[in-house]
Amino acid sequence: MNLHRLDKYAKSLIKVAAGRIRSSFATDLLIETKSEANDLVTNIDKETEQFFIHHIKRDYPDHRILGEEGFGDDIHDLDGYVWILDPIDGTMNFIHQKTNFAISLGIFKDGVGILGYIYRVMDDDLISATLDEGAFINDIPIPTVKQLNLEQSIIGINASWVVPNKYMEHEGMVKLLQKVRGTRSYGSAAIEISYVVTGKLDAYMSMRLSPWDIAGGMIIAKEVGAIVTNLANEPVNLLGQGTFLIAKPGLHKELITNYIHLK
Repeated sequence: MNLHRLDKYAKSLIKVAAGRIRSSFATDLLIETKSEANDLVTNIDKETEQFFIHHIKRDYPDHRILGEEGFGDDIHDLDGYVWILDPIDGTMNFIHQKTNFAISLGIFKDGVGILGYIYRVMDDDLISATLDEGAFINDIPIPTVKQLNLEQSIIGINASWVVPNKYMEHEGMVKLLQKVRGTRSYGSAAIEISYVVTGKLDAYMSMRLSPWDIAGGMIIAKEVGAIVTNLANEPVNLLGQGTFLIAKPGLHKELITNYIHLK
């Protein structure tokens, strides 16, 4: 398959989908809850995923789709071509703020990420990567990430991991916050990953992410030299939910070694 043709096709779908999302602000949203009160989905999330699936199945019928809203295929392996899609990552932000949300898409071939995209819808910024060809923001090359010490770093972290919780020893997080230059939390994994790969953040971690939250960002991260693992310093599982860490190389090692202690 011609990778550049597939890249052009994916970008065209993303741009059209983003236009549809922006146009939706003139209409009333239908908001539902999923697993809990803060796990929200709208009619626009669903319609956007269905838009992608309709076109992909029409134009690439042998490709499979894993989407957050469940309209794609029942995926238990990454054989062949698999698209992993979050139509709106940051749905709560989309509902409440009308900003800080993104389309996240990763395309894999036999388990290898070949094309990755994060589209910051309201900023009109498309971060993309092609396997072994680098990463780009709006078609401008993104440089390789630079080494940075902890005291100079800004880290994306949810405040709930700094208080007693069932996942992580919070004392390590308290020590981390006392040493870093600053922390941020944007409410969208795709947005925070995009900030790491473009240099606005130096690391980002989360305790509960799904494949569609991170698939596109993982492919981009590889092309700029950022390190991606789970919080146990193991490869990320793209077939289930788990922990997640993306960071600049030396910073990644320091976080894993000195501050992140899972229960």
